[in-house]
Amino acid sequence: MTSSVIQGFTKSLAMTVLSEIGDKTFFAAAILAMRHPRRLVLAGCLGALIVMTILSALVGWAAPNLIPRVWTHHITTILFFGFGLWTLWEGFSDKGDEDELAEVEAKLDSDMKTTAAKATKGSKGDDDLKKQKRPFLTSLFSPILLKAFSITFFGEWGDKSQLATIGLAADENPYGVVLGGILGQALCTTAAVLGGKSLASNISEKMVAISGGILFLIFGMQSFLSTVEP
Repeated sequence: MTSSVIQGFTKSLAMTVLSEIGDKTFFAAAILAMRHPRRLVLAGCLGALIVMTILSALVGWAAPNLIPRVWTHHITTILFFGFGLWTLWEGFSDKGDEDELAEVEAKLDSDMKTTAAKATKGSKGDDDLKKQKRPFLTSLFSPILLKAFSITFFGEWGDKSQLATIGLAADENPYGVVLGGILGQALCTTAAVLGGKSLASNISEKMVAISGGILFLIFGMQSFLSTVEP
């Protein structure tokens, strides 16, 4: 049991770090942290990623109970090989991280302008009155925290890292997958929030993508060999 947890933990940790560094949600966390309080951005982004990791692991854990385990094993093997080739193609293609960073920044700028336009419709007196009457829970779950949470959660939905987590949890110990995934998400999100846009723009997304693609292929080969071994 302990060895299976450790194996799931190490695989999930490595996969998460190499999948999330330079991802759109990584850039979004870095840019949001430059414009809003870091603690709120970190809490919102990390909260969304933790929820997504747990949900994905639950789906992966339940899959073998709904589908024959041999099928889920074959599907996981195909997913790893597919994601490996996909990630390597992204790494060797002409797409640069500056383009992705600019795309995320432009979207956030657009959202900020829309929010600012709506805010100007209210009077300053009304805003002061709302602040005085604002309850504790509303202050805790501020619009900035909810914005960071929603951008990260929906940005990760259907992403290859989420699907890979589902496949990994179906093939490995789900507890180890959850622990490794959460630690990996915490490391990447904290680096994005503290390092800011300068860190995000200086990361070689090409090297990260190639490393991630190789890792996916290694996982796929391990899964395939465990299938054909007697």
